[in-house]
Amino acid sequence: MASSIDIAEIRKAQRAQGPATILAIGTATPSNCIYQADYPDYYFRITNSEHMVDLKEKFKRMCDKSMIRKRYMHITEEFLKENPNMCEYMAPSLDARQDVVVVEVPKLGKEAATKAIKEWGNAKSKITHLIVCTTSGVDMPGADYQITKLLGLRPSVKRFMMYQQGCFAGGTVLRLAKDIAENNKGSRVLVVCSEITAVTFRGPNDTHLDSLRLVEVVVGLMMLTNVIGKYQGDISKKGELNKYGMMQVCINKFDVYEINYRSKGFAKDDDLVDQLQTCRET
Repeated sequence: MASSIDIAEIRKAQRAQGPATILAIGTATPSNCIYQADYPDYYFRITNSEHMVDLKEKFKRMCDKSMIRKRYMHITEEFLKENPNMCEYMAPSLDARQDVVVVEVPKLGKEAATKAIKEWGNAKSKITHLIVCTTSGVDMPGADYQITKLLGLRPSVKRFMMYQQGCFAGGTVLRLAKDIAENNKGSRVLVVCSEITAVTFRGPNDTHLDSLRLVEVVVGLMMLTNVIGKYQGDISKKGELNKYGMMQVCINKFDVYEINYRSKGFAKDDDLVDQLQTCRET
C-alpha cells in the first residue's frame, strides 16, 4: 500500500508548477451590426411598438447611458418578419428560437476558437480540455460536442458543457479552467463562451422594465474564447469592452485583465482600475 508521502509526491508531480494564465483570446461576432444610438428606432419599429412613445423615450435614455457603441445580432429584420411571434412580448416562439441557437451557437464558438488557437500558435492536438458555456438553448449532444467536431479536435479531449449560467458565466468558466490547468500538468484548456440573443429578444412591455433594461439594452451578442495554460501571454492590446453589448463578455474581459495585470505586478486596486480603464478606452 502506498504511503501518504508517496501519494503526496504523486499528486505534486501531476500538478502544474505555477498559476494558470491566459495564452490567447479570440472573439467573433455576426455580420449584422447595429449602432446603439440607432437601436431604439430599430427595436420599436421591428416590434410594431412605435405607439409606446413614452417607453421609447425611456429606452433611448437607457441606451445612451449604457456606454455601449455597437451591438451585434444574429437575428435580422428578415428573420423577424418570418417569425413575428418573436417580436411580441409573450407569444409562443420557443421552437423558432431553439432552431436558431442549437446551430448558430457552436458555429460562432468555432469562429472565435479558431482565432484564439491561431494566436496561441500551437497545434489543436495539444488541447487537452474543452469548456463550453452558453445560456442560449439546450441540446443533446451538447454544444461542446458540436464545437469539437467543427474544430476537428481529438475525440479524447475532455469536455465540460455548462448551460444556463447567466451573467456570471464568465467568472465560472475561468474558475473551472484555472482549477483544471493548475491540477493537470501540461494541460491546455480551450474555453468557449458563446451567446445569441435570439433566446431573449422580444417586444417591450411597460410593466416589465427589467426585461427591457437588461435584455434589450445591455445584452448583445458576442463569443469569447480563451486558451488557458501556464504561459504568460500579453493581451494588453485587446481593449474591446466598450464595443460590445454583452454582460457575460464584459465579466470575462474584466476577469482576464485582472488575472494578467495582477500577474504583472499591479498590486493596488487603484492601479488595476487605471489599467482596466485604459484598456476600455483603447
